[in-house]
Amino acid sequence: MNAPRVVVAATRPAVRQLGHRITSTSTKSPSLRPIRHLHTQAPRSSQAAASAEAVVDAERPPSASSNPALSFPCLDAVETRTQTLSRRSRSQAGPEPSYTTGQHQTFRSKDPLLLDWGGILPEFDVAYETWGTLNVDKSNAILLHTGLSASSHAHSTATNPKPGWWERFIGPSCPLDTDKYFVICTNVIGGCYGSTGPSSVDPANGQRYATRFPILTMEDMVRAQFRLLDNMGIERLYASVGSSMGGMQSLAAGAMEPERVGRIVSVSGCARSHPYSIAMRHTQRQVLMMDPAWARGFYYSSVPPHMGMKLAREIATVTYRSGPEWEQRFGRRRADSSRPPAFCPDFLIETYLDHAGEKWCLEYDANSLLYVSKAMDLFDLGAEHRSRVAEMRQQNARKLKDYGKGATTPAEEAKSDLCTLTLPATPYEEQDADAAALDSPSTPTTANTQPPTASPADPPSDLVRGMASLASTPTLVLGVASDILFPAWQQHEIAAALRKTGNARVTHVELGEDKSLFGHDTFLLDLEGVGGSIKRFLE
Repeated sequence: MNAPRVVVAATRPAVRQLGHRITSTSTKSPSLRPIRHLHTQAPRSSQAAASAEAVVDAERPPSASSNPALSFPCLDAVETRTQTLSRRSRSQAGPEPSYTTGQHQTFRSKDPLLLDWGGILPEFDVAYETWGTLNVDKSNAILLHTGLSASSHAHSTATNPKPGWWERFIGPSCPLDTDKYFVICTNVIGGCYGSTGPSSVDPANGQRYATRFPILTMEDMVRAQFRLLDNMGIERLYASVGSSMGGMQSLAAGAMEPERVGRIVSVSGCARSHPYSIAMRHTQRQVLMMDPAWARGFYYSSVPPHMGMKLAREIATVTYRSGPEWEQRFGRRRADSSRPPAFCPDFLIETYLDHAGEKWCLEYDANSLLYVSKAMDLFDLGAEHRSRVAEMRQQNARKLKDYGKGATTPAEEAKSDLCTLTLPATPYEEQDADAAALDSPSTPTTANTQPPTASPADPPSDLVRGMASLASTPTLVLGVASDILFPAWQQHEIAAALRKTGNARVTHVELGEDKSLFGHDTFLLDLEGVGGSIKRFLE
């Protein structure tokens, strides 16, 4: 009979304070000087227990290991944060941050809003900030659309002097010249910086929406923004301006309300999300949803899913910048080449990603990331998609008409809206036809696909039909050659589709890698290339 086996586990050592993180992420500095100590901490917590466990044969005494166990300070940091948040969750303050960036104005719509996929917001808030002065006839208003996780705080204000995310682009004589224009920026619905989103309270039951919040689209966000404009008495915008996700919204605003939008600026945006960007956002959502603390979205009274959020942000950061920039900025340099390699952040590029995730993991609501990023995936200005959504809205119009009148009970309404999505019975398998399609230069272009080799002068006819309402709207389309998330061919596609509609007032600008190596984030950083082009177009 085999001898019994005994599990010996080390006791949990005391928690030690981590070293400092990166103190600078300036793109102009060729050398970052992280002083985070990667190898000097003893393993602890669950990592300590796992690494110290030794299954020992009872017939002979345990012997020393051939090599010492690796330390994992990055996991220690996550566990320390979890412990801190757990302690806070037992206090009255709660673990969830306020998700606000300071003073802003709030518009509250008491009229219900029907969303594209059938959901209803019985009422909603839109957080916004303004700069400049609205003229007498209200003809100088510019609606500024944000990227995925930005707040309405694009520029400092008297009540919130903190620099905004587009601080240098807004102000007297700036690209958005406040001596000329009245600039309005909102936090999108679905967000968490003052506008109604998953972390908001559902007026129907007094509880947080969480994942009871309905699926959103870019067009839904724009509808909420136009409710704000209606409330301000602004019938027509001088311009609709946006970058990244904001570039999508800017195009959507013009396509939905062409008579209300005088000009369009779309920077590093697209007319339809393509598979690579969908795949990257899917990966971020999956990492977040696999965090046990996410709890299917119902985490507001407990520890938020900071681990998943950190990893999701690291993945996103990889798509926001470019390889050439990182080659110049980090190269293959390690944080401390005198120490042995480690699985935790070791190379400078790893410490940069770690810093990005650490900084952001508690600054944005996890559910907002899910909803807003999914809305980006669903974006498509093609005629087929727009027609299908319009048909859905027509079918769901009775919900809005009957809302609050007792035509159906809440239980019946909920049952009719239950998600019926199921996973495929068999996993996806590569088909011979897929490879043949890629090899064939004569593959026909369908409604939502375009061969990588297609000429930018030949956008899909479906997209041209879907953008027909923009045929007379002056439009600036700006792209960046080093952008991998919204690649330059997508801006070529927008410009070409607009020209195919008969629009003769399309300005297309592409910044080559000689002008910018900042990738997708160029719209946040390049005041001359991006800002200068916008200023000239708006004049």
